[in-house]
Amino acid sequence: MYITQVYNTLHDFWRYILGVGIAIIGVFVFSVPHLIAIGLETIRGNIDASRLEDTAYVLGLFEPNLNLVFILLPFAGGLLFLLVTVKYLHKQSIRMLTTAREKIDWKRVWFAFMFWGIVSSSLVLADYFMSPEGYVYNFKLVPFLILCVIAIILVPLQTSFEEYLFRGYLMQGIGILVKNKWVPLIITSTAFGLLHIANPEVEKLGYIILVYYIGTAFFLGITTLMDEGLELALGFHAANNLFTALLVTADWTAFQTHSIFKDMSDPTEIGIGETILPVFIIFPILLYIFSIKYKWTNWKDKLFGAVVEPVIIDTEIDEVQKLNKI
Repeated sequence: MYITQVYNTLHDFWRYILGVGIAIIGVFVFSVPHLIAIGLETIRGNIDASRLEDTAYVLGLFEPNLNLVFILLPFAGGLLFLLVTVKYLHKQSIRMLTTAREKIDWKRVWFAFMFWGIVSSSLVLADYFMSPEGYVYNFKLVPFLILCVIAIILVPLQTSFEEYLFRGYLMQGIGILVKNKWVPLIITSTAFGLLHIANPEVEKLGYIILVYYIGTAFFLGITTLMDEGLELALGFHAANNLFTALLVTADWTAFQTHSIFKDMSDPTEIGIGETILPVFIIFPILLYIFSIKYKWTNWKDKLFGAVVEPVIIDTEIDEVQKLNKI
């Protein structure tokens, strides 16, 4: 139903190709402040232009809070341009992009946000108490409060853009094109993971970390298909990035913030279990919890079933035909 409902909108696949292009333009437009700042600092001699291809170097050029704004703004731009595209290019409501329910279920968003926020924070704190030598207490009140304001506003926009683009827009568009659910699940999950290949974590940890990114994408995609909506994925993703930004940072991560702790451990010593086990143990447990709470059934059809165009009664045919000619 989450994918099938798109048949009631303007769903020609060329619109999705154009829509992705428009979203990318939004990302670029909102990247201009960062580019201008880099240009000015380069002219002043404060930046080594020969190192601008080094992602880790670029992510640490400015004061952490300012840098975080520069990093997150493009996602806000992408989200804005994407939502406008959905509304005017596809004549589709934001509700329909979000869920198959009659209205967005914010209780689901908040449940996933709070649940994963508590779990992920507990895991970080447990690791800190078990291996305190791997961390430095990094808390500074004023910078941290500024970080909170920035992160609370911009991180959900960043994660929402990624969810709406991959688990929403592309999941629906590809599903309508191929007329099944498993192909868009595989394509969007793999693409989402591979887009993280430029992250500094990949350079430090190796390509094995892509298993985590792709696995996380599969978890969020399965959650979206089983729950017939993005609400749980939106809440989970926002909590994952927000609590991480506030709790712990490291010199080799994409988010270098005024967090409470700084991870000083050698990234090359991080074991396979810490990068892969969440995919094969923690995420399946989360799927089980969600399935119990929200009474998921019919897994085979929801994950592998066909996307069939719904039968339209005679009184609706003319309206739909007119809509598709716009």
